[in-house]
Amino acid sequence: MGQQILNLWETHSDTIIEIAKNLAVAIIIIAFGIIFSKGAQKVILKTNPKHLPEHGVVRPLLMTLVKYGILIICVIMILNIFGINTASILAVLGVAGIAVGLALKDILGNLVSGIILLGMGSIRKGEFIEFTSVSGTVKEINLLTTILETMDGIYISAPNSSILGNPIKNFTRNGKRRMDISIGIAYSDSVDTAFNVMQGIIDAESRFLKDPAPQIILHSIEESKVKITLRAWTLIDNYWNINWEMNKNVKEKFEEAGLHLPLPQRVITNA
Repeated sequence: MGQQILNLWETHSDTIIEIAKNLAVAIIIIAFGIIFSKGAQKVILKTNPKHLPEHGVVRPLLMTLVKYGILIICVIMILNIFGINTASILAVLGVAGIAVGLALKDILGNLVSGIILLGMGSIRKGEFIEFTSVSGTVKEINLLTTILETMDGIYISAPNSSILGNPIKNFTRNGKRRMDISIGIAYSDSVDTAFNVMQGIIDAESRFLKDPAPQIILHSIEESKVKITLRAWTLIDNYWNINWEMNKNVKEKFEEAGLHLPLPQRVITNA
């Protein structure tokens, strides 16, 4: 047995030494890969939320991508060390990837859209958004779909690509919103009186923001009425309550001031 090993060494010593060197380098590559992978994952975990949106799937996704990305690079490097032609392997993987991509293009499209939505922070959990004909409060952002709840409590699961591919109205992001309260008065009524009534309503409402300041405008002159509009800004949390209260308040105050709320009229004459 010893003689056989000796003969093997004498015959293939160069090859054995080369294999040993390659194994040593491969072990070093694996060790550095593991260290670098763990280090990169720790960096992702410690990243400031200002630079990395705090979503339930963003960090695990990035950590998985880093882990397997480094693994693939290490495997390719080791194969190259042992003289294996990785170009053909990469070509096969590329063709396979294209085939899978074509078969799963909708899923991949939603996946990429989800990553972009999460990464850019275009929408966040708890915000009220609208896109196309869909509107609702964001309950959850997944990699493939976004879960919304409408104002009347309906569950909506929207593909991420349908959100990213359309303009998004985010009613929550700016923290404030303008409301327009309009009412019509008769042609015979005084516009100045209507403005004074509106100003009194503004002065009595402490939830209106001072900046931007509320406005009272003569909005339009229509067939049977003069349209007066109050424009005021308020915080998002107060918007709907004030809006509903204002509609009732404006009607009552205008009637108390003797202003008329005209119905549509049309005069028909014989030719």
